[in-house]
Amino acid sequence: MSTADESTRTTSGKTVGIIVGSLRRASFSRAVAEQAARLLPAPYRALFIDIRDLGPFDQDHEADNTTPPSWLTFRDEVAASDALLFVTPEYNRSFPGVLKNALDIGSRPPGHSVWSGKPGAVITVSPGRIGGFGANNQLRQVLSFLNVLTLSSPESYFGDIAAQLDKDGRVADEATLRHLTTFIEAFAAWIHRLG
Repeated sequence: MSTADESTRTTSGKTVGIIVGSLRRASFSRAVAEQAARLLPAPYRALFIDIRDLGPFDQDHEADNTTPPSWLTFRDEVAASDALLFVTPEYNRSFPGVLKNALDIGSRPPGHSVWSGKPGAVITVSPGRIGGFGANNQLRQVLSFLNVLTLSSPESYFGDIAAQLDKDGRVADEATLRHLTTFIEAFAAWIHRLG
């Protein structure tokens, strides 16, 4: 897992934790997340928070005091983030199980959720035309329960994403870049508004 680079944090800067719902290294979601990170205005800084090594949530770890180190690192990174950006594909009209697992791990133990009160935003990505609407909607429901203060508008769905990337896997479509820029500007304003 990555760790926050304290040298990039200033008293006026804020860290945006970015959580990608796909584990595939060259995923479409990661390509969009990396472009979103490049668009963050100063003094916002991106921290990619990895969910690959978390393992499945099992409450016995809490009861037995055997909490995996990967869970502790993950919780620390989320807690250290001033805001959260979720970029995820859609699997079977919902968001991936690995992302739900990460949300569950961060919500425990009871009374110590690392999600509560943080500004958040959701981007969904799909090779299909709908753009991950089902995943976007369902993820927002879970984030609402976890008290993540999720940006309502503009919404961000990227359909037919494969056609919008160049040969190096970077977002190249001008309309997509404009929308993503507008979305990140709105998210930055949302973070600033919530203080």
